[in-house]
Amino acid sequence: MNRNIQGGRAICVVSAGHVAFAVTMIGLGILGLVKRDFAALWQPVPKSVPARDVLIYLCALVPLASGLGLLWKPAAAVSARVLLAFLLLWLLLLRVPEIFLSPTVNFWWAACKTAVMVAGAWVLYAWFAVDWDRERLGFAIGDNGMQIARVLYGLALIPFGLAHFVYLNATAPLVPSWLPLHVAWAYFTGATFIAAGVAVLVGVYARLAAGLSTLQIGLFTLLVWVPVVLAGPNAFQWAEFVVSWALTAGGWVVAESYRGVPWLALGKR
Repeated sequence: MNRNIQGGRAICVVSAGHVAFAVTMIGLGILGLVKRDFAALWQPVPKSVPARDVLIYLCALVPLASGLGLLWKPAAAVSARVLLAFLLLWLLLLRVPEIFLSPTVNFWWAACKTAVMVAGAWVLYAWFAVDWDRERLGFAIGDNGMQIARVLYGLALIPFGLAHFVYLNATAPLVPSWLPLHVAWAYFTGATFIAAGVAVLVGVYARLAAGLSTLQIGLFTLLVWVPVVLAGPNAFQWAEFVVSWALTAGGWVVAESYRGVPWLALGKR
């Protein structure tokens, strides 16, 4: 993938997903600075977390600087490395422990959405890796890095799907009013998330599963949350739109990591 970012131009564009992910990071950073609070993607953050005010600005400045750097060739490798480290620490230090300390749906959902963003950042890190990364962090790039990213993404998709069944009363009403059989759609989309997660994990039709799951998240953003935002959302609805778009961008990058893999490959990573 590195061959795609070489040349004389300072602007770095590897793929549409790369640009969407970078712009999403920039947007999250700007939102955090404007609100002086955690953007929706980082929530919930317990009040007991040490240096909470410092974390607010870190969650704004790191994504903002990294997003800009991902689009500038001289800074792309460092930006991907810093962003991955930040997101991975957020997942391991804040999200994973809360699953065991307070195993509620809020923290499971938070861990899964963070895992999707880590997966997207990991793919970008593997793409932009330079000699420094190969010498010191070789285990985290190449095919091994891609596999780690895909496993994270696949694991996150399964709880996404289960939530459609467990919280059916909250999911079914979100189906656009012009579609019939709201409950059936909620069951269907939940089942497809679970199937996609399993397919990504075992490597059976993995490219197809990653692509279709990203398309499904994108359609949720377009058909459910965009109309709500245009109609004038409340704080919760605006937050859901932001998260849905961020997950679309993260899944988009993971789906693009399969380029060159046959769509119907069986057992290929």
